[in-house]
Amino acid sequence: MSDNNTMTDEVILQVKGLKTYFHTDEGIVKAVDGITFDLHKGETVGIVGESGSGKSVTNLSIMNLVQTPPGKIEGGEVLFHGEDLLKMDDKTIRDIRGNKISMIFQDPMSSLNPFLKISTQMIETIQLHQGLDKKAAREKAIEMLTLAGIPAAAERIDCYPHQFSGGMRQRVMIAMGLSCNPEILIADEPTSALDVTISAQILELMQDLTKRLGTAVIMITHSLGVVAGMCDTIMVMYAGRVVESGKTVDIFKEPKHPYTQGLIKSVPRLDKKNEERLFSIQGQPPNVIDLPPCCPFYPRCEKAMDICKKKYPSVAKFENGHSASCWLYADEAVISKGEEE
Repeated sequence: MSDNNTMTDEVILQVKGLKTYFHTDEGIVKAVDGITFDLHKGETVGIVGESGSGKSVTNLSIMNLVQTPPGKIEGGEVLFHGEDLLKMDDKTIRDIRGNKISMIFQDPMSSLNPFLKISTQMIETIQLHQGLDKKAAREKAIEMLTLAGIPAAAERIDCYPHQFSGGMRQRVMIAMGLSCNPEILIADEPTSALDVTISAQILELMQDLTKRLGTAVIMITHSLGVVAGMCDTIMVMYAGRVVESGKTVDIFKEPKHPYTQGLIKSVPRLDKKNEERLFSIQGQPPNVIDLPPCCPFYPRCEKAMDICKKKYPSVAKFENGHSASCWLYADEAVISKGEEE
């Protein structure tokens, strides 16, 4: 489990009731439907869930990068040091993007401009946000590439992206993301296109550099192995909502929501016999177009009750900030009242 000694009590990002919908010909896609969480200085938060659960849209919304149309941020606040990013003008938000808040995308080949040298792309970013001259910006870029594990960085900085391997391109992206000493780094499945060995190296590098720089991290992933080793807290998303959140150690020790329990049981374990069949959650994620106001997981849930098909559950709170949205933890009186409505 993550052991982050850089995390403090200072909250630098507050997401309150964030809603991002996509208006399509088929109906309204509620990609993010009321997300709320805090990010502390130096903390690493993992956002976990299947494809289509709303992980990436959440973070594009935080950066105010949702394409309009068809997407639109319908409600909520994203407070960075108390100021709402969603209400800032274009110039102000551009000054924050890549400077105070950086993002690493899934595919480094499509994130880097194939027609420009690495030096051009890194130096431009550093000059824009740090106000350095070209020579100082180049030295800063070489320093960051060296920290990111690029051998002979002073020579390799003038290469084009296609001259690097996938793992090396991702190291370049990490170096670019951290080159302006951001307070927050958003990593959108940064190892999904890499093999297992390189993925482990990249994650170890990110963990080392962010701790050294005191950077808070939002890690988007579908891999529970990644969050177990890197994250202080976890948010489990399903159909645009957070169904469970809490400290990493608490969620792995005692997962509350049936969906979280299924995800954890789906992970291969070394202490299990080979002949045991790997667990898989039955069914498919729901179509999030015009979802009914009930628990969207009930068709796949082994513990579903009648109330689950009628009404969305309220949030049940446990110790150490652990919470889950599930009718299993509601009082019988509340369930009876919900069934009658």
